[in-house]
Amino acid sequence: MSSSEPKITNIPNPDGPSPVEAVSYGPRFPWMRVTQVVLDSLLVALSLAGAYLIRFDGRIDPVYASQLIKVIPVFVAMRILANWSYGVYGRLWRYTGLTEVMELAVSVLTVSAVVLALRAIGVDLLRVEGHLLSYGILVIDSGLCFFLMTTSRVVRRLQTEHWQRKHWRQPVRRRALVVGAGDAGMMVLKELNQRSDLGVDVIGLIDDDPSKLRKRIGNITVFGTTSELPRLIENLFIDQVIIAMPSAPASEIRKIVEVCRSAEVETRILPGLFELINGHVSINQLREVSLEDLLGRDPVKLDSASIASYIEGRTVLVTGAGGSIGSELCRQILRFQPRRLVILGKGENSIFYIQQELSRLPEPVEIVPIIADVRDRKRLEQVFLNHKPNVVFHAAAHKHVPLMELNVFEAIANNIFGTKVVAELSDAHKVDKFVLVSSDKAVNPTSVMGATKRLAELIIQDLAQRSATKYVAVRFGNVLASRGSVIPLWRDQIAAGGPVTVTHPEATRYFMLIPEAVQLILQAGAYGSGGEIFVLDMGKPVKILDLANDLIRFSGLRPGHDIKIEFVGLRPGEKLYEELLSAAEGLAKTVNEKIFVGRPQPLPYEQLQATLLRLSDSVDNIDETAIRNELDRIASGTTSSVNLPAITAKK
Repeated sequence: MSSSEPKITNIPNPDGPSPVEAVSYGPRFPWMRVTQVVLDSLLVALSLAGAYLIRFDGRIDPVYASQLIKVIPVFVAMRILANWSYGVYGRLWRYTGLTEVMELAVSVLTVSAVVLALRAIGVDLLRVEGHLLSYGILVIDSGLCFFLMTTSRVVRRLQTEHWQRKHWRQPVRRRALVVGAGDAGMMVLKELNQRSDLGVDVIGLIDDDPSKLRKRIGNITVFGTTSELPRLIENLFIDQVIIAMPSAPASEIRKIVEVCRSAEVETRILPGLFELINGHVSINQLREVSLEDLLGRDPVKLDSASIASYIEGRTVLVTGAGGSIGSELCRQILRFQPRRLVILGKGENSIFYIQQELSRLPEPVEIVPIIADVRDRKRLEQVFLNHKPNVVFHAAAHKHVPLMELNVFEAIANNIFGTKVVAELSDAHKVDKFVLVSSDKAVNPTSVMGATKRLAELIIQDLAQRSATKYVAVRFGNVLASRGSVIPLWRDQIAAGGPVTVTHPEATRYFMLIPEAVQLILQAGAYGSGGEIFVLDMGKPVKILDLANDLIRFSGLRPGHDIKIEFVGLRPGEKLYEELLSAAEGLAKTVNEKIFVGRPQPLPYEQLQATLLRLSDSVDNIDETAIRNELDRIASGTTSSVNLPAITAKK
């Protein structure tokens, strides 16, 4: 074989042998498309010859024979051009259905109509020795041409279905492009090569590294860059694109997904970098591109050494360990090899599930499940005495804004006094570090939940001034896919056919992923010296309406057409936009470019204690008005302006 010839590669093909697919790993020449065009050209010529034979009962005079020879190139050129214009050659024959048949019908009728018009005005091109093309031949040719071109495609589909019935355990083979020719891409190639049962044939690779272009990795060619993806999908007849770039920025993934969606090509993605670090990745972990992938950002780079320095070999207590944030905290803490991990929560089912999950991991860490309420000082005292934690992550809290507007007393008891119990016991038992999981809603709060979180921050900032324990707080925005996130609700609404409910067309929020939130919490424990509030650089806030539209599109539907969006208005306590730090707290950089710290703004001890005493009395007396007034005064919010059903106070 000469160097100029395409290299032939034997590719397993469940649809039967195909010379086009056998060379598709070689140079970029579109062999499959050329084969389709050549076959259709032969069928067009055959149908026209058949029309002449039928019209003249099998005996064609020399005059009409010369006419046939003259008009065949005209018919072939016009029908191939029409097929191309109607997108016929952008279809795979093995998937022929009603849509493909209708495209062929329109193409055939268009050409026949044009030829009939030319015949009617007597164009010389269709005249031989004074004889124009017969109308009967045109009608017969239209029917024959449509029949032959349709039959060739249907036969191909029947062949595929026959093979599938014969080998029923094998899925339909899909032609795939792998985006990323690095280590992750090699993992995908290696395992797909070993797993023929998955029904995926890798046609080629794509990578933006100029040094890899036109190179071959095994039998697979790096065809081009991501900018060439639309052309490669069309020319190589790709069914699936696999994104194997674990650390790619979200903007790059979004661009690839949009191209694939426009080309009606399925997209799969390898787990992210953090998931790769946590364990061995197999090809079974390829998953659909999710909204989290597209709203993510460049991964936060952990300073693993500083985190290990305060966790490794020590006892760590996590409150609210069964929740979305708490459970992810436990998973990531385990990587740093504490001596003992105490997982505490009020819900027995959630604690049971996270205990079972952690127990299956190979890390030699003692897992201690505790069922307890953070408001129960005696029970928590027992936990601290028995296990003597060195580090405490306080994630237990009520976080649903509208629910807390309707359950003010529970919000006060859990978020404020629960935090007070855990924080004071941490001081009494000489815990080294205490990290409070707070919220961006604690900044200039307009909700009960936000105000309670702000008071929780004030409690630990007060303790930080007079305790050897290093108290810090961590604020972040809305966490995608957490239990309190709107995403699960929208997915349920989309599954039910809509409508998707959005509070306000101009409402914006900061969004982050659960792993990012937890990494910020872990890093804050390393950086904190006492009283600081840490926040993550989450970029620009995102419009909730844009998020809803994206989720509908990622579900393969059209916003406003397939799924309606309904505006329901801001709920009690909600704001149009969120803030991460107040003007008084300021913003300073840490050694991590993605993490910032605000200056502590504690209250005087006497004022804080008086406030907590008044709140405790108001809870005991079930006096909601007094509670809201106190929250307004201490947190500088507007919670008393929220109109709720009146609750009668005890006399």
